[in-house]
Amino acid sequence: MLHFLPFYLLPGRSAQAALALCLAAPLALADLALFPTRVVLENNQRAAQVELMNNGTAPETYRINLVNRRMGESGEFIAIETPEPGELFADPLLRFSPRQVTVQPGSSQTVRILLRKPADLAPGEYRSHLQFDRVAEAVGDNSVEQAGKSGDKAIGVLITALVGASIPVIVRHGDTQASAALSDLALTPATGATDPALSFQINRSGNRSVYGDLTVAFTPKGGQPVELAKAGALAVYAPNAFRRARMLLRVPPGTTLAAGTLDLSYRERAEAGAKMLALASLALP
Repeated sequence: MLHFLPFYLLPGRSAQAALALCLAAPLALADLALFPTRVVLENNQRAAQVELMNNGTAPETYRINLVNRRMGESGEFIAIETPEPGELFADPLLRFSPRQVTVQPGSSQTVRILLRKPADLAPGEYRSHLQFDRVAEAVGDNSVEQAGKSGDKAIGVLITALVGASIPVIVRHGDTQASAALSDLALTPATGATDPALSFQINRSGNRSVYGDLTVAFTPKGGQPVELAKAGALAVYAPNAFRRARMLLRVPPGTTLAAGTLDLSYRERAEAGAKMLALASLALP
């Protein structure tokens, strides 16, 4: 899945940058690890939990919030407050606890999520994101107070990287269906500095998201298929109709991308049954 991972640099006031990464479970960034990396509540499910793990050597404190985000055409996430037509937020339906945790090194903390559906809830897929933000140290080796005890009279700025992450929490209610298709396949040839790449579009229809793994294989004329690339956990969230993507291809020595077919497949994740969601091919002269 592409997860939105905000980073914070604090030279007095916080500045935020966003990075979208394709990550396998558990989601791990610096000393923070989360499992699972995606929560789906459907049918009669009313509760779930997320494990927050500290793989570092010092205690870490995280503040937890529910936030709403829109997926862009290239899979990036944009923070939003007001939904557009077709956007359904899950935050009014969810409760979670605790809201702030301090996790000791090598330990974990369970965050519990509870779903409460109103009787008149309309069918569809509702989504919000559970956000984990690292809290700056007020005391300790990395605090401004401690830095001031060094005896150095020079004026300086203490910069601390605060790492955070978020995972989608999805609520499906009533009849929800979706289908996927792959289109606009185009091969960018290799250059002296870069590998060849396959660009394409994942198309989605229905009232729920699609989510799965992508594989690219090349079959030379009269030969056997050779796998060139894989990407795991890619989603197209409702109400988006499509998502543009690009995959770098690792071509084995002795293989030439000519006189054959590039096959792109999109399947459900293995734990969901690995059902084929979409398949497309590009003929290479």
